[in-house]
Amino acid sequence: MGRTPRADPDVNGLAVVDKPSGWTSHDVVARCRRLLGTRKVGHSGTLDPGATGVLLVGAGTATRLLRFLGDLPKTYVGEVVLGSTTTTLDDEGDVVATFDMGGVSLAEARVASSSLVGEIRQVPPMVSAVQVGGRRLHELARAGIEIEREARPVTVHALNLEAADSPQVLRMTVTCSSGTYVRVLAADLGVLLGGGAHLRRLRRTAIGPFDGAAAVALDDVSPACLLPPLAAVGHLPRVEVDEEGAAAVGHGKVLPAWEGSGPWAVTGAAGDLLAVYEPFRTGLAKPAVVTAARAPGP
Repeated sequence: MGRTPRADPDVNGLAVVDKPSGWTSHDVVARCRRLLGTRKVGHSGTLDPGATGVLLVGAGTATRLLRFLGDLPKTYVGEVVLGSTTTTLDDEGDVVATFDMGGVSLAEARVASSSLVGEIRQVPPMVSAVQVGGRRLHELARAGIEIEREARPVTVHALNLEAADSPQVLRMTVTCSSGTYVRVLAADLGVLLGGGAHLRRLRRTAIGPFDGAAAVALDDVSPACLLPPLAAVGHLPRVEVDEEGAAAVGHGKVLPAWEGSGPWAVTGAAGDLLAVYEPFRTGLAKPAVVTAARAPGP
């Protein structure tokens, strides 16, 4: 086994990685540690091993900023295969039931899919990383145990269906909140159409402003491809502080809150990210993450 590199204090930033099929998100992080030459690497937004596409990977100080990416909407494309259900709700599992759905039209599917858009409740699949009682559901599923799961609120912002090249296959594009299972949407659509369905060829094309056009292949990840830490919080309200304010931020001081409800990305005059602040008591803000070097004391 190769040795994990020591942390390099100069490797900081965000990589938009195009995850290949067959790799877990954890596998991608392990590979990036070696490619970037640092142990301090994490990711935001887990992808199933069979799925491909955008995975955000943080290195150095940017790992502490990944928490602010979790609420960004995510966009996926995939294919809904009508007429069969599987143990995993996608083509990785075994077929458990088949249905005659040759008469389903695209128009009918679009009407049915409208009930899956908006704020909905979704039951997580057994083959997933959700934890129940301290154990992940996929671990229980491998042991042949299926348990009752509570439906969780998720938001589907948009769901579009188009005809695919194969019969009884629909191409689906979904923009949704974090925590939404596209596999479940495909399975639920099959039920709504009077039969069953499963998902295949899932690809995440965007997380918020980060899309596939900006993604790099996993083997091409290097320090040169990292976006600055500010990119990880570019969707947050941005405030600039002067030299005195930068010194206060560097010491992690509580400051008067800025306009809006926060959190705020706080930058210096040069445009570099100093910290992310969040609301703290009435009219105040406290640091959630400080990325600036601590200023010398008086």
